[in-house]
Amino acid sequence: MTTLIAPHGGKLKNLYLPAELALEEKQKAKEYRSWDLDHRQLCDIELLLNGAFSPLEGFLGKADYDRVVAEMRLVDGTLWPMPITLDVSNTFADSVTLGERIALRDPEGVLVAILEVSDIWAPDKTVEAKGVFGTADDKHPGVSYLMHKAGGVYIGGKLKGIEAPMHYDFRGLRNDPADMRARFEKLGWRKVVAFQTRNPMHRAHQELTFRAAKLAEANLLIHPVVGMTKPGDIDHYSRVRCYEHLIKQYPEQSTMLSLLHLAMRMGGPREAVWHAIIRKNHGCTHFIVGRDHAGPGKGSDGKDFYGPYEAQDLCAQYAEELGIEMVPFQEMVYVEELAEYIPSDEVKAGQTVLNISGTEFRRRLMEGLDIPAWFSYPEVVAELRRTHPPKHLQGFTVFFTGLSGSGKSTIANALMVKLMEMGGRRVTMLDGDLVRKNLSSELGFSKEHRNINIMRIGYVASEITKNGGIAICAPIAPYAQTRRDVREMISPLGGFVEIHVATTVETCEERDRKGLYAKARAGIIKEFTGISDPYETPENPEMRIQTEECTPDEAAQRILLKLESLGYIR
Repeated sequence: MTTLIAPHGGKLKNLYLPAELALEEKQKAKEYRSWDLDHRQLCDIELLLNGAFSPLEGFLGKADYDRVVAEMRLVDGTLWPMPITLDVSNTFADSVTLGERIALRDPEGVLVAILEVSDIWAPDKTVEAKGVFGTADDKHPGVSYLMHKAGGVYIGGKLKGIEAPMHYDFRGLRNDPADMRARFEKLGWRKVVAFQTRNPMHRAHQELTFRAAKLAEANLLIHPVVGMTKPGDIDHYSRVRCYEHLIKQYPEQSTMLSLLHLAMRMGGPREAVWHAIIRKNHGCTHFIVGRDHAGPGKGSDGKDFYGPYEAQDLCAQYAEELGIEMVPFQEMVYVEELAEYIPSDEVKAGQTVLNISGTEFRRRLMEGLDIPAWFSYPEVVAELRRTHPPKHLQGFTVFFTGLSGSGKSTIANALMVKLMEMGGRRVTMLDGDLVRKNLSSELGFSKEHRNINIMRIGYVASEITKNGGIAICAPIAPYAQTRRDVREMISPLGGFVEIHVATTVETCEERDRKGLYAKARAGIIKEFTGISDPYETPENPEMRIQTEECTPDEAAQRILLKLESLGYIR
């Protein structure tokens, strides 16, 4: 490990071993236990190794973790707001011992780093959620990931970097902290203001960033996140092409675009402090913190998780320690009489404010409606229209869920025939029994295996949806979290319409030609949904159908009307 000192940002860790030592460790690692890093862990380890997470030298141990969660500080007192942990399965953790070295690999098996294990512990995730995110509501994407996707055990320890994770996209725009500092130095940029974003940038964003740079008398770094963002966000490929169009609208030689492979937690105020530290490590002197920075939206109570300026307040509270100056900005609005954007608090009585919310913008994009030039540059809109066509040209998934014998497959088949009769898009049926026969024949009916089966169905449906087709899925899908995971997998790629076939257990038993319910009640079939294993009723499906009240043909017709009202068919 080396520590670099540069004019911008102070000390910078570099956890990569020199080439010769890396080669030696690579040979030794063949004997080590291996852990395959998931997407978020790959994002984290990249920024640990290249110094973006300085002063961290690896995944947090328990003492550092506890203090970060409780106080936003490492054990030595250093300000650090976000726990950076390596979460693993209980089974893997049981096989690991303190002092052991673990080979951390990417999904293709490439050795990225060696972890020297210093701590192994099972965290209290509720305490972590409330400490870091201020809530245990799993409507918060960070809480949802923590509770439902992250492993049950954390492993801490120092890292030895072997090989940087490989990126094949936008390679000319990927700069690690040392590269970034060197570029600033070469260009003579002594003051640099950074702008964080996970969304496409429109004219309001351009005006905000341009004003912030003028206010700070600094150059501007557009530094978007291209790792993990909020589920449902526009893919980074589309966004980066939009940024490349937008960057041309700034004065020449004033602005730079660089990409950050960060896994966001959507942690609001704490995340803003974390983002500021990361930008300081990249050599920036100023950081824009806008309204509701890294806010995840609304919780189960319908209220925003964080106040609009909580992030600014927390950054201001730690201003001296951060070592980077916050540039606070309010919402920018377009005033018709002035034909320009101004901060919302500068609007005078009688002036007409024009505004298009993010929700309204997405609606117009999905329905092919006009997007005015005052809102966004034509090149940006054209790029988004190219990759996100109107709903009636997108692929979509109709996901049926319900008890065995509820009528899911019958209705799904009727719907498939009606959609094929209409034409225009290819239709694929992914029936639960057929998928089990052809894709999941080795799986049993434990909760784990049921979830694997549903995720396989979701994956196939996501590929069909992504490529403009229609996927009709008809599994039992008894567990709410698994259905949510499938929705999150598919929704960014096209439409997702959940249909709860809400036939009662009593009706399903009456229709049961195979005698499955009788065998389940007799204990012959174990873990049978609705009898010996729970069915978690969907809370907010797009449609609920009671088959006691309609025929399959009528049900399919109702679904067609729903698809038409949602804009997926015409």
